[in-house]
Amino acid sequence: MSSDPRHSSWEEAVVWFRNQPEQQQVARDAFYDDPLVDAAARYHASGEWHAVSEILHRRHGRALDIGAGRGIASYALARDGFEVTALEPDPSAIVGSAAIRKLAQDARLAIDVVEEVSERLPFADKSFDVVFARAVLHHMTNLEDACREIYRVLKPGGIAIAAREHVISHDSDLQKFLDQHPLHRLYGGEHAFRLDRYVNALSAAGFQPLEVFGPLTNAINLFPYTINSLRDAVVSRLSRKLPVPGWRAILSSDSVFKFALTVAERFDNRPGRLYSFVGHKALG
Repeated sequence: MSSDPRHSSWEEAVVWFRNQPEQQQVARDAFYDDPLVDAAARYHASGEWHAVSEILHRRHGRALDIGAGRGIASYALARDGFEVTALEPDPSAIVGSAAIRKLAQDARLAIDVVEEVSERLPFADKSFDVVFARAVLHHMTNLEDACREIYRVLKPGGIAIAAREHVISHDSDLQKFLDQHPLHRLYGGEHAFRLDRYVNALSAAGFQPLEVFGPLTNAINLFPYTINSLRDAVVSRLSRKLPVPGWRAILSSDSVFKFALTVAERFDNRPGRLYSFVGHKALG
């Protein structure tokens, strides 16, 4: 692999990373490829967004996409009929607010872009029907403040979705996660919290009920895998380690395979594994 130079901005780090021949698929899986309008359309058609859409089923109105990055989720929300505000403090034309504005123009979508951080939301109380945050909470310098702000701007009866958040089992696992993250070594900025830290922060903010989706049993967290591609990977690994004929036949049933994943999830302690959260704000 090429040497990994440190960069002065997130934009420089992403540009360098996606230009490395051996990282092309990783960059594509992260939707860092261009043209951005094609990457955003691919995200909207992905199994990950399909799972998000099921959560949002029959909801409408105003949606806030915090830590919007390149705007792929803002694009998906707008395509699904929401009136979208994208919150992104980075002005970058590759990974920030300028990229979102260009994406909205190219896709002919109305997306309002606000350059501000998520711990300080410049919106009135009860302003949005949906707040969406994809891989955002684990970056927070103050997780509890960010969750309270999300709850504050959400309308009664609304929901907040925090998707693909990095989780560690113990605080001592954080450095191992950072060392293996493909982009952290280029610029920094990554982080991860224990599962109870996320749950406590969201619950203390007022979200009730709070749904928690684990790393192996929900399509949001599985992406870029699907159930079928994950099954193929598991069968391949089992066949190498335990040469028992018929692994594919044994795991061919979706119900059997999903049960196996549920069991495996209880023992999954990988630093940085992904969880997603859906918080509900009660009516009244």
